[in-house]
Amino acid sequence: MKYTEEIRVRYNECDMQNVVFNANYWLYADDSVAQFVRNAIAAEKNADANDVDLIAVGFDFMLKTATGTWHKGATYGDIIHAACSVSRWGNTSFDVDIEMTVNKEPVFDCRITYVSTTPGAPTPVAVPEMVKRALSREF
Repeated sequence: MKYTEEIRVRYNECDMQNVVFNANYWLYADDSVAQFVRNAIAAEKNADANDVDLIAVGFDFMLKTATGTWHKGATYGDIIHAACSVSRWGNTSFDVDIEMTVNKEPVFDCRITYVSTTPGAPTPVAVPEMVKRALSREF
């Protein structure tokens, strides 16, 4: 089972047609991945997600590429379910697939390639084994 983040669409995130601005789906994806990583590492360390410190873990990551497909517009008040999972592991990179739905209907899907880096520096490094285990777990 994938990690799923729930997002309620706010009024200011919509255009005059009451549909979410396209750019906001990327914000939703970014936040969902951040929560996926925090919660996965917390589960792996048997800790609270609020206590996860990526610097202390020795892990950070940066976006390299992103591709997305819009299916249907979400509207004000909708609850978006953003399901996240890692679909590919490289040595220093990994892909996260995010599938967003409203009432089980697809609204937006994307794949983001991230590069594992040294915390505080944009130097690519191997993805730590603990992070691979955490992001591969079932939720």
